[in-house]
Amino acid sequence: MEDEEMERKVPQYLHRKGFRLTELALQEERNRLSTTSLSDVSLSRPDNDPARYYDGYNKLRSWAYNSLDQYKDWKLRVLYPAFIHCFMDLVSEGHTLEARAFFLKFREDHELMHSRDLQKLEGTLSPLHLEEMDLARSLRENKFRIKLCEYSYELLLQYLQKTQALVMLGIINERIIFEVSAGQPSLISDDADVVALVGTSKDLAKQINQKEVHWGLLEDSVEERMEKALSDSDRAEGESKDADAEDNNKKKSSEGGKQGGPLNKKLKKDKLVGATGKNTKSETSMISAAPRVKPELTLPATPVEVEQSILEDLRNRAQLNNLALLSVSFYTFLNTHNGLNCSSISNDGSLVVGGLSDSSVKVWDMAKIGQPAKTSSSQGENGSSQDERLSSTSEGKRPYTLFQGHSGPVYSAAFSPFGDFLLSSSSDSTIRLWSTKLNANLVCYKGHNYWDVQFSPVGHYFASASHDRTARIWSMDKIQPLRIMAGHLADVDCVQWHVNCNYIATGSSDKTVRLWDVQTGECIRMFIGHRSMVLSLAMSPDGRYMASGDEDGTIMMWDLSTGSCVSPLAGHNSCVWSLAFSCEGALLASGSADCTVKLWDVASSTKALKMDDTSTNRLRLLKALPTKSTPVYNLRFSRRNLLFASGALSL
Repeated sequence: MEDEEMERKVPQYLHRKGFRLTELALQEERNRLSTTSLSDVSLSRPDNDPARYYDGYNKLRSWAYNSLDQYKDWKLRVLYPAFIHCFMDLVSEGHTLEARAFFLKFREDHELMHSRDLQKLEGTLSPLHLEEMDLARSLRENKFRIKLCEYSYELLLQYLQKTQALVMLGIINERIIFEVSAGQPSLISDDADVVALVGTSKDLAKQINQKEVHWGLLEDSVEERMEKALSDSDRAEGESKDADAEDNNKKKSSEGGKQGGPLNKKLKKDKLVGATGKNTKSETSMISAAPRVKPELTLPATPVEVEQSILEDLRNRAQLNNLALLSVSFYTFLNTHNGLNCSSISNDGSLVVGGLSDSSVKVWDMAKIGQPAKTSSSQGENGSSQDERLSSTSEGKRPYTLFQGHSGPVYSAAFSPFGDFLLSSSSDSTIRLWSTKLNANLVCYKGHNYWDVQFSPVGHYFASASHDRTARIWSMDKIQPLRIMAGHLADVDCVQWHVNCNYIATGSSDKTVRLWDVQTGECIRMFIGHRSMVLSLAMSPDGRYMASGDEDGTIMMWDLSTGSCVSPLAGHNSCVWSLAFSCEGALLASGSADCTVKLWDVASSTKALKMDDTSTNRLRLLKALPTKSTPVYNLRFSRRNLLFASGALSL
């Protein structure tokens, strides 16, 4: 065949066979070749004209917004990558004023979904800024991954061919990877990952998430030994009670025939209720079915008095489920005047700590709240120094214990598992260890600018999260960190230990959550799905699931074994500051800046997940507990399954 005849036959063949995408691609290639000879002349002026970015993006924006509602959401997904790269291209070419005007003109289109990224890019005014900023460098080095329906993708290709929008065509070819899906369009809100900010993050997450995670509990832990001892004692006590009841029943039945009937019925009913309670306890507890793993860290020994306290708490623990909910003991800080940065509650709820902007730390003993102040008997003694007299006098009037030592605002505070120690982290780049028994500062750990600090479940070790995009693991007896976890692209805002102490989880302003091995310092899980900075984390008692909350009020529950999200949820209307699982793992509590505490049914969701791995389950809201006007800062389940919460009210 001649070339002209070949060019005519091939499109006809593709059209007859229904190869529509191939036909469009062939037409695009022909148009590109036909304009090659004119490109040197026609592009000589636009190459130096910054207005080509404004015109190209404005036309693409008008085309997307004027589309049918059925396809508008799909087309709008292309605008954010086009906007970002038009702005960065203008900056890289030195058109600072034009880039600024372009950014301010079209910023509102993306403020709702990408406000934090826009705040970071707003200060980019020179090519040097693009090289130094991590976010800009990541966007330039990687590609966006966008999901589109098949028909929307065809409409986009047709638009680019008809308008000859070379600037937009170049950005889309170089910066975007499309995942074209067949079928009917879906709403953009139904898919949490329609636009990935960093194009290769999904591939990196898939590669990282192939590593093995041992998510079980520690072998021969204190709680496990105490639970075994408690179950053995309960079993022996139950058998003795049954034997005594049967003996009494035989005696009473022999005395009268009519009285024996009701007594026998009552005895059978008591046995039935007892058996049902035991079955409910075994069904709701996820801990007994969790595998056991060996610790990677050298764990401290547990004192005998602590074991006795744990045994007493387990004996008095309330069993919670969707039918037996709980109330909340809420502690409110009044008249804080925006000076309270953080708060935390001890495991038994007896102590509450607040970190303040004036660099001080205050601890309240709940048992002493409301009691009259006691005057110290040592105030008038001649042997006491002036500082001691001032301290004792002020302590007699204050309802709290004041810790001073930091030289900057305190952003996080955490009690040890047994309440004998307290950690506080500050913007002065230090962490201080305090003794709640001696009311004194013991150690000052210097490192990075801290946002969060958390004790491990066994004490002795603690982890910190920092502004320098790293997390660090420390031990109380060393002033240098044991491990440094680096990999996040922005601030690490929160940190949480796994229940077996072999892993820590970190939440970041880069909208990801990562799981790290404490022994190697390696990232072994990367969770992608949040659309804003991650502010809170919580681990389930069996160690398999993790919950995370972000700035937009979204709560997501992750399966650590697979790295997948099992329960996405728009839980609150504002920031989720705190998350906590109940002791048996049946309930999840969330506290938010929208002044509510919400209880979610975790047990039903995990049961449905085990029955059908392909379905996406959403946590069921069991109860919403609103405060009048107090944002919820911190939540804590005690070993007895009592929920404590704290918040601040600025008046």
